[in-house]
This record gives sequence, C-alpha cells and structure tokens, in this order.
Amino acid sequence: MTARGFDPLLALLRQQTVAALGTLHRGEPYVSMVPFALDENAPEFFVHVSALSLHTRDMLEHPHVSLLVISPDDGGRPQARARATIQGDAAPLDIDSARHAAAKVLYLQRFPQAADIFALPDFSLFAIRPASVRFIGGFAQAVSLTPELFARALREG
Repeated sequence: MTARGFDPLLALLRQQTVAALGTLHRGEPYVSMVPFALDENAPEFFVHVSALSLHTRDMLEHPHVSLLVISPDDGGRPQARARATIQGDAAPLDIDSARHAAAKVLYLQRFPQAADIFALPDFSLFAIRPASVRFIGGFAQAVSLTPELFARALREG
C-alpha cells in the first residue's frame, strides 16, 4: 500500500483532538480521555497531563500505553466508524529540554486555550512513541502499520 492510501488515517489523526488513553492501573486496564497533538516529523504523540491524574502516575509506573482515536458519530453503524489504535511507550519530557519546548509549541498550536495550564506546576508533557498503529477505516478496511510505515505515511501524506 502506498502512503497515499493512508489519507483516511492521516485525516482522522489531524482532525480529531482527543483520544482514549489506556494505561495499566494497579494491574488493571484503565481508560481516560486526553487531548493530543501529533508531531508528524518524529512521529510521536504529545499529551499534557496533571500529576494528580491516575493516568499520569500509571504512565510513570508502566510506560506501555494505548491511544484510541475515533471518528465522530455520523448516524451510521458504530462499527463502521474510522478508528486508530496506537500502542506505544510514554515518557515525560524534561521541562528544560529543547524537545519539551518544541512539543509545547506544537501542542499550543493545536490547543491555544491551554496556554495558562502550562503555568501550573503539576502539569507535564509526555511523548508517546508508537510501537504499532492499527487503522480501521470501516467494514473490511483494516491495516496494521509498523513505526517505520507510519512515519513514511506521515512524511508522504
């Protein structure tokens, strides 16, 4: 499949602003909602989270996470909705690093209303580096992407 064949996946990730974040909490699955920004050059996803949130502590203890991004309800069959599951590893970004500064700019481009939250001391940026991406564009439209293929699709899309 050519990178152009991934246009529906790229459109989904560019248009949707929130994801379900799956973490491991006390040995059990835990799912929460997080706004995300995608760095198409890295590629990696950025989430800005509070230390008070369970998912933040979970990511620090168990960095293996999953993101689910799903298209809006269009009134059709729920199973036909486009969705992407990203499995990867989450890591906090050092606030004094150039990577944090670049991630903050990218995040604020997507969520300018979040600028004041960056002043709060308990919030931090995490990067989620994909280990695999599973895209389902609808019935009988599923594909799995390696990190390399996902990066290529972003570069060429």
